[in-house]
Amino acid sequence: MAQGVGRRERRAPGLPIRQPSRRLRYLVVLVLAVVAGLLAWNWSDMRGRTRIGASYAARIGCVCRYVSNRGLDACEADLALAPLPGLAGMVSLSEDAETRSVSAGLPLLGRQSARFTPEEGCQLDAWDE
Repeated sequence: MAQGVGRRERRAPGLPIRQPSRRLRYLVVLVLAVVAGLLAWNWSDMRGRTRIGASYAARIGCVCRYVSNRGLDACEADLALAPLPGLAGMVSLSEDAETRSVSAGLPLLGRQSARFTPEEGCQLDAWDE
């Protein structure tokens, strides 16, 4: 058998594990900085679009749940087919049976609720500015 075949390379104790090169570390830091900058640049637009999508989803979810008397899962399935672009298409629904309201939104970006009353139907709650 040839030397080195079948043997594992062993490091001498006390030798440090090789760290990534400086170029690689700088590249990773640069990429993270660019991504953070793009998020900061587009944050307002993303929040606005999410708020609009959440408002649409809350209103449609409220009508689906309290006017059509369908389950919240069926209402979320309907929203999956809705033409909501970008992040607004990823909103999730939740309901509060006591107040007869449905909330929709994405964490950290936006949330909106719609309440059902027999007199007025489903109405959006006022936006927090």
